[in-house]
Amino acid sequence: MARSWTRLHEHLGAAPGPLSFDMVRQAAADTLAESDDLDWKERLPQPPRDGRWNELAKDVAAMANTRGGLLIFGVRDKTTELVGIDPGEVNVQQYAQWIRNHVQPYLPDLAFDTLTAPDGTVSVLVVDVPASAMAPHHVYGTAQKDKEQQAAVVPYRDKDHTVWMAEHQIERAYRDRFTHARRAEDEVQRLLDHAKETVFAQQKEPAAWLFAVARPDRPLPRTAPRLAREDATETLRAARSRTQTRNSPVNGPLVGLEIVTSNPRPGLRCWVLNTLTLGGGREIYAELHDDGSVVLAVNLSWNAIPEGLLEVPEECLVLHQDVVGACCKDLAAVAVELAHRLRVDSALHLSAAIAAGAPAASLAPVISDYGFVSIPDYARRPRRIQPVAATLTPVGTDEALAEAAQELFTDLMTQFGLDPRL
Repeated sequence: MARSWTRLHEHLGAAPGPLSFDMVRQAAADTLAESDDLDWKERLPQPPRDGRWNELAKDVAAMANTRGGLLIFGVRDKTTELVGIDPGEVNVQQYAQWIRNHVQPYLPDLAFDTLTAPDGTVSVLVVDVPASAMAPHHVYGTAQKDKEQQAAVVPYRDKDHTVWMAEHQIERAYRDRFTHARRAEDEVQRLLDHAKETVFAQQKEPAAWLFAVARPDRPLPRTAPRLAREDATETLRAARSRTQTRNSPVNGPLVGLEIVTSNPRPGLRCWVLNTLTLGGGREIYAELHDDGSVVLAVNLSWNAIPEGLLEVPEECLVLHQDVVGACCKDLAAVAVELAHRLRVDSALHLSAAIAAGAPAASLAPVISDYGFVSIPDYARRPRRIQPVAATLTPVGTDEALAEAAQELFTDLMTQFGLDPRL
């Protein structure tokens, strides 16, 4: 997915949003100079040749290793003259193949866009490269000296030039990668711990709870505009419309939050929706954060077994499998809709776990099979469910959303010895 804020947006004073041909034309007319995040290219990418690096792979890796940026083909680099390219010669599949073959680790978030003038006379190719949390990326190529050999280098952007990292720079880049990953894990854990403290302190009686967090790979900075109350409301309504269907076996948490959707309450750089104290329904707690993060906590035990239908095993907290599935779908939908509203342009990482709201309690899964509710004899009754994770792009097609939700759901329920399908 292309980023919504680039060097061209900054230069033109444009609001965040998709890049257009007119923006490229105006920046070229203004002779906008190349920089570490902008590289003008006159001709389309060329295939690698013997003894030479793949230039496209090198340029893409250099931007990803620095802070991201744009490669724009069809503009002379010295004069910024708009010369255009033949859109019929653009081969995105081939370009992506070169990058896959020559860059490690893999770069999944590149965007290739052919932009054409309204009158159809001139076109340019824009390659949007986001800054990578997996930097440093190595470029592999064939070097020919005494004999042919494979070699690897780590490029980066130094102002308007691409240069190679020295050993100490590579070491620093790896350290930054591991620090970024550790901080992301720590932030997810902080959000989960806060949600647990909140709901366990207010739960009416011990229950099994689902705790989940969706967080962008590159959260929005604190300087980004804050999420308005009406934006939080519309995000939840849009997400509910994506997941609420006639064929759903149970209502998900978005339906339970409908009573408070129009009036979310302020939290620490987030909006909070809470039914913990309302009574008469499922206890749900949710946070929509300014940086694109989503927190969801749901009481899975509420009404899990119709009264008197089954005897609950001693010292067990029951949870309904269908409710777990609905929670996973709703989490993915809210994460995507919030990313759209905030123009988040990086992958979304989903994390979920199930925890008991009582010390030493076991968790027992309830399933519905052809209208019959049961706790299978073969199901395990663990005291703790390990956290699980999935990744979702902010483009968030219905198919991708369903796949991410299924991955979370499956990994949670297989820990009970079940093989579920949404």
